[in-house]
Amino acid sequence: MLRTLLTEFMMHAPYQPATNYWRAVETEEIIKYDLPKGRGLDLGCGDGHLMAILTGHAGRRELAGLDIDPRETAIAQARNIYGVVVSAPADNLPFRDCQFDFIFSNSVLEHIGNIEGVLKEVARVLRPSGRFLFTVPGENFHRCLRGPWLWGDRELYLRETDARCSHLRYWSARQWSEELRKVGLTQIHQHEYLTLAQVQRWESIVRFTSGPLYRLLGSRKKPVEIQRQMRIRSLRVRLPRVLASLSAGVMNLGFHPDRSYYGCLLVEATKRDDKSE
Repeated sequence: MLRTLLTEFMMHAPYQPATNYWRAVETEEIIKYDLPKGRGLDLGCGDGHLMAILTGHAGRRELAGLDIDPRETAIAQARNIYGVVVSAPADNLPFRDCQFDFIFSNSVLEHIGNIEGVLKEVARVLRPSGRFLFTVPGENFHRCLRGPWLWGDRELYLRETDARCSHLRYWSARQWSEELRKVGLTQIHQHEYLTLAQVQRWESIVRFTSGPLYRLLGSRKKPVEIQRQMRIRSLRVRLPRVLASLSAGVMNLGFHPDRSYYGCLLVEATKRDDKSE
């Protein structure tokens, strides 16, 4: 399934191959695990690209989309997969209490400074016994990275990677469990994904795509901003399936999984139902 998913990501966003590789791996993981049913909120939906592909395989859901960037939500709205799309910060959700059966957040929580505020809002708008399913980079992400070529400074390389990716935290499953518990959410599942080999394959793709552009522009603009500047971040930019499939094949060429470490976490929590206690 991974090559199929990667082909679909490349068809609709050929300008971000490294991101597509990462997203394809985690989308496969979510499909295998279980995207909840009912009325859901896609927290940090971005341009809706991942959700469009995810629901194409897992089945349509009744969804609201939310992202802080109005330029991203405008694209998400045009995909017609959300009943409503709003532009708002995740620590101040414009929804009433107990409105959603589930909340899904894919590679978003690691970017947000006020994580305590976000988790409180998640607990507020989630119905009792509702599900909160999210993915984040895990505590071994740095360990999985190959690092700089030759004599480069590894610590500097890690700081630059975090800055380019806007990563603020790499919590363990235990840390997430503790923070979730504080707001009335009980962690019921966690497992690691994105193997060491897959992290390093993503890293290699970055070296020859977004990485050089990021450095060329003085490490000031994030990849999404660069794509906008180049006017390629659009629903109109497409790649024929045959070329997308060929690209997917090249990105997987000679791949040998190494499962000694994993770079990411998939976590599920539920909201405690106080009436049942």
